[in-house]
Amino acid sequence: MAIQVIKEKCVGCKLCLKACPFDAIDMEGKLAVINEKCTACNQCIAVCKFDAIVKTAEEVTEKIDLAAYKDVWVYAEQRDGKLMGVALELIGEGRRLAREISDSTKVYAVLVGDGIGHLAQECFEFGADGAILIEDGLLKNYTTDGHTKALYDVIKAKKPDVVLFGATHIGRDLAPRVAARLSTGLTADCTRLDIRLSSYIDYAKKNTTLDVTGLDPNSDDRGLKQTRPAFGGNLMATIICPRTRPQMATVRPGVMSKRERVPGATGETVVVKPQIADSDIRTKIIDIVKSVKEIVSLTDADIICSGGRGLGDPSGFDLIREFAKKVGGVVGSSRAAVDAGWIDHSHQVGQTGTTVKPKIYFACGISGAIQHLAGMQTSEIIVAINTDASAPIFEVADYGIVGDLYKVIPQIINEWDNAEALFEASVKKGIA
Repeated sequence: MAIQVIKEKCVGCKLCLKACPFDAIDMEGKLAVINEKCTACNQCIAVCKFDAIVKTAEEVTEKIDLAAYKDVWVYAEQRDGKLMGVALELIGEGRRLAREISDSTKVYAVLVGDGIGHLAQECFEFGADGAILIEDGLLKNYTTDGHTKALYDVIKAKKPDVVLFGATHIGRDLAPRVAARLSTGLTADCTRLDIRLSSYIDYAKKNTTLDVTGLDPNSDDRGLKQTRPAFGGNLMATIICPRTRPQMATVRPGVMSKRERVPGATGETVVVKPQIADSDIRTKIIDIVKSVKEIVSLTDADIICSGGRGLGDPSGFDLIREFAKKVGGVVGSSRAAVDAGWIDHSHQVGQTGTTVKPKIYFACGISGAIQHLAGMQTSEIIVAINTDASAPIFEVADYGIVGDLYKVIPQIINEWDNAEALFEASVKKGIA
C-alpha cells in the first residue's frame, strides 16, 4: 500500500506535515508531497480535514535493474563490542550463498556501532570477504531510528543483492523497518536458504509437502529461495522475491552452522561515515539497567535438559536443574511449562522460544508438540523420557525411555556417578 496526495484537494494547510513522525512529507509551494521516508503509518490521513490524502494499492511501475545489485550482506549484530553467535552463523551461510551465486560474489559483514572496528577481524576469520564499518557516537547503543537510517542509507547507495539478519530481538525490530523503507520483501524466521532452483528441487524431493510443479531444474535463476515453517510448522513454505531488491531474510539463532574459524584470515574493510544527526533519533536512552538473573545460553550449550508439562508442577525443575548440573548441561523447557509460570521464558525451546542444536538434548516430560520439535529436532542426539509411549517426541528421538521421569532421571544420575567413579579409578591405576 502507498500514501498518495490528491492535488486537487490539497490546500497546503501543513497539518499533515506536523503530524508525520518520519519527516516523510515535503511542501512544494502549497502542495504536500510524500517522500521516500514514508512508512504508510496513516497519521497524515487521520489529520487531513480535506480528504486530500489517501492510501492506495501500490503498483510497481518502475522495473528494477536486478543486475545492479550484487554481493551478500550479513548484519553482524554486536552488543557491548561482542559479536552475537548468530552473526557468525550467518557469515558462514552467507559465504555459501555467495559462492552459489557466482565466483565473484562476496559476503560482507555489516558492523554498526561505535568503537567496533576490531570486530572486523573476527568476521574475516569466520568467512567474511569484507566488512562494512558504520561507526558514530549516536550508534553506540541500539536505537530503532538510528540503526534503521544508517543501514537504509548504505544499502540504498551500495545495492547488495541479499541482506541477512539474525532473528533476535534487535534483528526482528530492525529488518522489517529497513525492508519497508526499501520497498522490498522480507521473510522472517527462515530455516533454510538456497540460491539455485535445482537446489530447491532436490530439497523438495525429500519433503513431499513442497510443490515443484512447473519448476525447471535447469533454470539459471539465482534468486534467493527462503524456506520457513508455516501453519504452525505443519508445512514448509519457500518464498521468493523476484521483482525487488535486496532480498532480505531473518534467520533464527542456532539454525545455521558456524564456518570453521581460520585464524589470521584477512579481508576488505569499507568505512562508511553515516549521515545521522541527533534529531533523527526519537528514542533517547537515559540509562541502561541490567537485571541479575540466571544466565541461560541455550544456543551455545552442548547438552540441554528440558522439562515439560509432564513434570507436574514447578518443583520438578529442581530435578531438571540437578540433572543438568550433573551432565554439564543447561536447563530448557517447553512452552507449556513457561505458560504455566514454572520457569522463565529465557529457558523456552521451540518455535516461539529458542532454536537449539546441542550435541545431546534430553526431553523430559515433553510430549513433542510441532512447535517444540521445530526448535530442537536438529540436535545431534535426542533422548526422550515420557510415560506415554505414543508421544510424538519419540518419533524424532534417537533414544526413547518410556517411564516415570522421577524414577528414570535419578537412575541416570546414579549411573553417571558410577561412570565417573570408574573413570577416576582407572586414571589412578594408569589404565585411562
